[in-house]
Amino acid sequence: MVVASANNVDFMIKGVTKFHAFGQELWVTTTSIGLSIVTVVILLLAVVTSRKMKAAREVPGTFQNIMEFTVESLDNMVKGTMSHNAAKFVNYIGTIFIFILFCNIGGLFGLKTPTADFGVTFMLGVFTFCIVQYQGIKNHGIGHFTGMFKPFPVLFPINLIGEITNPLSQALRLFGNIMSGGVILGLWYGMMPIFVKIGIPAFLHVYCDVFSGAIQTYVFCMLTMVYVSDKLD
Repeated sequence: MVVASANNVDFMIKGVTKFHAFGQELWVTTTSIGLSIVTVVILLLAVVTSRKMKAAREVPGTFQNIMEFTVESLDNMVKGTMSHNAAKFVNYIGTIFIFILFCNIGGLFGLKTPTADFGVTFMLGVFTFCIVQYQGIKNHGIGHFTGMFKPFPVLFPINLIGEITNPLSQALRLFGNIMSGGVILGLWYGMMPIFVKIGIPAFLHVYCDVFSGAIQTYVFCMLTMVYVSDKLD
């Protein structure tokens, strides 16, 4: 009975449709659709917010209050970690925070959570790696590379591995936590009797999508700020 029910479990990335371009077979996957929806929602929210703020009133309404609170919270988060360097990076950190958070809570709206795809989290880690290396070279020049031989030259292999694995660990941490939530929900919906699929999954979604999603968003952004700040000193 359990084996038969397991066939209904669905938490994998699936191809929706395929097409050919440049002699290659390409697929539109559930991740692609999820990313597209999240991007469109964020862009629409940005446009609406921009128009609302241009017509901002002295006594703000609910929407204006929420947006101002969000921006102020993101500003304070970045300032608390990056201090006087916050102004240079608040736009980037704020953008990836909102993007990752919206991706993480996508499961609440029936999407296949984009950040449950390692390809997405890996590219986010690559962006962080590129920014870290750029800031290191910009602020320290050749010292960015010679610093790997300190405090002892024999530690160079360890320092090099640490430099390379930082973004990889970021990507795996985000992917692993979000994917595990998707697996739990997939197992529940696919293997449990119908009468326990009503009501109870709401608590699982609150934890896996909202609580865990928000925590992992914060952790990813915090690590990004710490890695970048290390190259600014």
